[in-house]
Formats: sequence, C-alpha cells, structure tokens
Amino acid sequence: MAAPFYASPFLQQIARAIRVRHYSIRTEEAYVSWAKRFILFHNKKHPADMGEQEVAGFLNHLAVERNVAANTQNQALNALVFMYKEVLGKPLNPEIQGLVRAKRPKRLPVVLSRDEVAGLISQLSGTSWLVACLLYGSGLRLIEAVRLRVMDLEFDRKAILVRNGKGAKDRVVTLADELIQPLQRHLQNVKTTHERDLEAGFGCVHLPHALSRKYPNACREWGWQYVFPASRRGIDPRNGMERRHHIDVSVIQKAVKVAVRRAGIHKKASCHTLRHSFATHLLERGMDIRTVQEQLGHKDVRTTQIYTHVLNRGGLAVRSPLSGLLTNP
Repeated sequence: MAAPFYASPFLQQIARAIRVRHYSIRTEEAYVSWAKRFILFHNKKHPADMGEQEVAGFLNHLAVERNVAANTQNQALNALVFMYKEVLGKPLNPEIQGLVRAKRPKRLPVVLSRDEVAGLISQLSGTSWLVACLLYGSGLRLIEAVRLRVMDLEFDRKAILVRNGKGAKDRVVTLADELIQPLQRHLQNVKTTHERDLEAGFGCVHLPHALSRKYPNACREWGWQYVFPASRRGIDPRNGMERRHHIDVSVIQKAVKVAVRRAGIHKKASCHTLRHSFATHLLERGMDIRTVQEQLGHKDVRTTQIYTHVLNRGGLAVRSPLSGLLTNP
C-alpha cells in the first residue's frame, strides 16, 4: 500500500507540501479533508480562482449553519491558510473581512478527586493501566504517551522526555516511583516482540523527520522503539513499509471510557481528565503554578491558571450560608 491516494492532483499537491514540512499524517489527512470540503462547498471551483471572500463564506457556514466548535473552525482556517500560502503562493490576509468566529465557551475542566482517580485506574489493566497512570502521574497528553520511545524513559533520573509535544516543544516531566518497575517489566515484553520482528525481517520503526536517511540502521535500534507498540504490524501509509506503529489512541480511549462507567463515576471523564486532575492535585498540594505550567508544557501561564479556578470553586473555598441554619435536617 502506497501513500494515501487523493483523486485530485491539487489535493496531491497539498499532501506533498505537508510531507515536505514533516507534518504528522493526522495533520495531512485533516488539511486535505478541509481543502476538499472547501472546494465542494463552492461547487468544485478551483481555490486559485477564489480568495478571502470565499474563505470567509465557507468558515461562516461552519460557524453559523453547521454550529461547529471554535476549535473546529480554527482547524479549517489553518488548513486554508496553509493551502493558500504554501501551495498557491497567495497568502491570506490575517484579518479576513466578514469572518464570523465560532463562539468559544468558557468551561472549567472536568477534574476527578483522588478517590475517583484511584477507582478509575483500578478498573484498568495491562497497557491501558500503564498509559492511564502516566496521564495522571506525569500530566501527559494521550498522544504524547503513546508516542514515547524507549530512550525517552530515564529511570535513574525518574524523568520522562517528551519530544515534539504540542507546539513542537520538548519538555521533561516527572516519572512516579511506583511506575518504574511496571514500566521495566512492560519493556521486557516489548523487547521480546521487537526481537521477534527483527528475526522475521521487520523491526524498523518510523523515525521523525529525515533521521531515517541520516541514520539508516537507527530504525531497528532498541532505543527508538515505541514504549507502547501496536499488537500487530501495519502498513505505513506514506511509504508502504510494513512495520509496528504505536498503539492507537482509540484503544486507550475506549478502555478508559469503560473504566469510568465501571468505577461508578458520573462525571464526563476521559483520558484528558486525568491530565486535568494531575494539574489540579499538584496545585492542591501547594505546587508552584510555574512548575505546573512547565510540567504541562503550556506556553502561557494563563492556560495553567484555569486550574486555580477549579480550586477556588471547591466546597472548601466558600462556606455556604446554609451552614448552621438547618439544625435538624
């Protein structure tokens, strides 16, 4: 199987521009999809014959008629900005006239108590248990956890190196003592699987950017293997090579969803809720907000400050005027 095939030569051109810049396959699929939807919305008119007015019309349609979330509209805008700048060479004006922005609701993050986290994790096992513990114990995003390489785990320093996180930034996060032995035992099984792949003529993992050309044999080295590999080998959609990718995020998401239900948790909790709980519980224990910001990888401390709002609205922060009024409830 070769790289994803797009029927339109123009969509193929967008895909090539994305691959040259080493964007992820998920970004490629999203950007090409938005370009296709934009073209179909304007009755298959070529983007070169359109401009900011048509872009605004499409984005307004998403916000007003389709009622999409602000993040969805922003992703569509980013895809079209990329298409016009990098493919057509016609950069869009940053301030698109007549653009209606989708409303971004101001919601507080869902946070679990420590007992709820314990209950959720107790309903998990195997790889899902390990990943969930990393989300809560180290504040990782789910995609960061499944993309971890063996070399990223530094057991002596009790640290994890998160490479190319959100915003293409690296950072170092804490590794809980309780996870060291489980991770080491897990890696023994992963290494056995890797050795079997090598014996079968496989074992070459995807490397970021141009490292595979610079170091042709690095893809088979133990340090570059994924900590959480998929159970089966698959075909790389970009070059048709059969190899073992990391576990799909949907596997962990489904396991956590089932665990939430089994634990009797009635909050709308997900994998990301464990990251929210990590930050909130650190602040509850008196951790400096700047330290929490660094652990989470937030660019702006104002993003981290949302967790202080969760703390301020807790039951211990404000004493209800009803207290003491009902002597015999």
